[in-house]
Amino acid sequence: MNLKSFLSLILAMSLAASLTGVAAPAHADNDGGNRDHGDNRDHDHDGDQDGNHHGRKSPRVVVISLDGAKPDFIRQFIDEGVLPRDGGLARLSRRGAVAEQNVTASPSLTAVSHIEIATGSTAVHNDIPSNTFQAIVGPISSSISGFAAPIGGYRESPLGPSPRPTALPLWVQLRQQGKKVITATWPGGDGADISINNTVVQPAQPIRVTDFTVPFGAFGGIGAQGFSLSRGDFTSDPAVVTALQAAGHFSFSPVLVTSAPVETFSCSSASTATCTNAATLDVKYAIRVAALDTTNDRKVNYDTLVFFDTARGITAGPFHAPSTGPAYVKLGGENAPFFFEGSGAKVGAAYFVSALAPDLSVVRFARYGANFIPRNAAVLADVDDINNNVGFWRPQADFRIPERLSPGFTNFPDLEIETMFEDMVKTFVRYQANIGERAIRNHPDADLVMIYIEQPDGSEHQFLLTDRRQGTNPTDPNSIGANQDPAKVARYASYIRFAYQTADKAVKQIADAAGRDSNVIVVSDHGFAPFHTSVSLTNILRNAGIDTTKIAIRTSGPAANIYVNLQNRELGGTVDLAAYKALVTQITDAVKNATDPNPKFNFSLKDGRIFTVVETRPLQCEEGTGECTSKTIGQDFGDVFALMAPGYNFDGIQNPGVARLGDAPFNAATTMLSMPNFYGAHGHDPELPVMSATFIAAGPQIRKDATIRRMRNTDVAPTVMQILGVTPHRVDGEVLREILR
Repeated sequence: MNLKSFLSLILAMSLAASLTGVAAPAHADNDGGNRDHGDNRDHDHDGDQDGNHHGRKSPRVVVISLDGAKPDFIRQFIDEGVLPRDGGLARLSRRGAVAEQNVTASPSLTAVSHIEIATGSTAVHNDIPSNTFQAIVGPISSSISGFAAPIGGYRESPLGPSPRPTALPLWVQLRQQGKKVITATWPGGDGADISINNTVVQPAQPIRVTDFTVPFGAFGGIGAQGFSLSRGDFTSDPAVVTALQAAGHFSFSPVLVTSAPVETFSCSSASTATCTNAATLDVKYAIRVAALDTTNDRKVNYDTLVFFDTARGITAGPFHAPSTGPAYVKLGGENAPFFFEGSGAKVGAAYFVSALAPDLSVVRFARYGANFIPRNAAVLADVDDINNNVGFWRPQADFRIPERLSPGFTNFPDLEIETMFEDMVKTFVRYQANIGERAIRNHPDADLVMIYIEQPDGSEHQFLLTDRRQGTNPTDPNSIGANQDPAKVARYASYIRFAYQTADKAVKQIADAAGRDSNVIVVSDHGFAPFHTSVSLTNILRNAGIDTTKIAIRTSGPAANIYVNLQNRELGGTVDLAAYKALVTQITDAVKNATDPNPKFNFSLKDGRIFTVVETRPLQCEEGTGECTSKTIGQDFGDVFALMAPGYNFDGIQNPGVARLGDAPFNAATTMLSMPNFYGAHGHDPELPVMSATFIAAGPQIRKDATIRRMRNTDVAPTVMQILGVTPHRVDGEVLREILR
């Protein structure tokens, strides 16, 4: 990755910060919200920890997953000083073992790889073939998330839980041996009952529950929205002034308040439902905004907005989590969380001010999407512990804002949009790290703690602008090569660095909480590659003469599973066996022969072919046609499974579509290749170095200065179990004995 010089970064950020009344992206080294958890003068030691095992028979293991962390970026950023020497990643790298290449799951996707890490088994054996796929017993129109799918498969007939799962998370085996395990937002550790066709195929116990289980958050029913106001939208309101003063908030210019609510929505008081933009649920909200001038400079200088619900008004507090009261947001500051008081599912959002003219002539702000922690019955006490002590689920970095898919952001300048994304990166990762720290400190006797951190993945998807074939303006085909915008390239490089700095702080916070008597392992689920071309698989197949009404196409990134609607397999299947075999062959040929003829883009391909991996379900086996598996095709894989080369991605097709430079005009019915609206992808062949995952380990049972030339993410689970004195069973990976003392 060609990153611009640090000087270019500073110049770009200085220019951004100089724009009057516009928020600028944060810098990780100015993050005052992260606490220092120890004396860093001794860089080779963790914070002030007592070193005892709190009743554990062996040192604890803490596994931290940094989604999408590239090992080459980590090495580069440590060498450049972007990641500090006393930071989490540099310190662990210096004290322990590091892998040069960690081959991850196939496909190299988040759900697939995290279940592989947790089980020590491949996707073929654990039956999580993609982030999104079709259960072969479901109707052809159905989809299932890899994050909410049965680990180790299910029984097809009669439909139900498998009596002999083909893979199990390591926490099941460890708990059977008396070990205490904690999972904090780790995929698969969610306490959920998993259903297919309205039938439970995997109950929460024992596979999806640990001794302290925090599920990853979920959408609360209300997406992000941008708002643009002006002075004419504000008026005086003495009652609001009185309430603000009673709450201890004053203004050096007259308080002004929106004359009408800027938005209304409703939530359910029941814990089984969330919220909606409509007024159809029983708890109503009407949000007004007050403007304050908190600068005593004898000028009209409004710099703070207060967001409050009209019905509940402005009160002084104190507020106990998850409650927040009104959201007070200052221009240039972080977002302020806003809890939807009375929502049964404990839903909340946050407000962020991106532009605020001193006289209110320009006012722009965002309300981030609403979220909550799923209130799964098996782990409800753990969910409430986080809600009541860390707070409701904070908004995570939302791609819909920079891609302007959420309403209200069309006229927001790019810099403001990017600043919002950085703001979400910073505050959400801090929230996740706080969950991990609380789990560790409240359970000092835990033998294994597994913590998932969402960055740098989200930032790399949006900002990995490192290939000359990528258009810096997604709507301008000419913005590639020499016509790329160098300022945008430099700015985006700074955001990647910021994401790694933010993730590094989370690692340090968690490692310090764990203490120096813990074995800390940092992994990632996959690498990352820039992409320049969005691909329509539907049009590839249609153009090859395939009847797409007889198939289901499920794509995640550059990975595809294609299912034929087979009689007696899919619910309501229509294709007979003879037609099935012919259709599978036809699909396979179409995928294998798909090419990119454009020389401006195809020079990295072998013979111009877009797909590098194409696997087909065997047509004959004892179980019967359509049920066959192999070393590369598992139970719920597609009948054809395919991976594209780096540079190509199924995601990012714009509406309306934009043709690439040198291609024919875009036609929604036939165009196969087009310009995307974002920049980074994963899901390619895991054997490629660019898809390598991270592995760094340090602790009392890890050798110092050990280098692993090549390993696999399947090796993590058996190695952890070996450290904890439990013999692993039914794993595809191997114990990394060369790094153990």
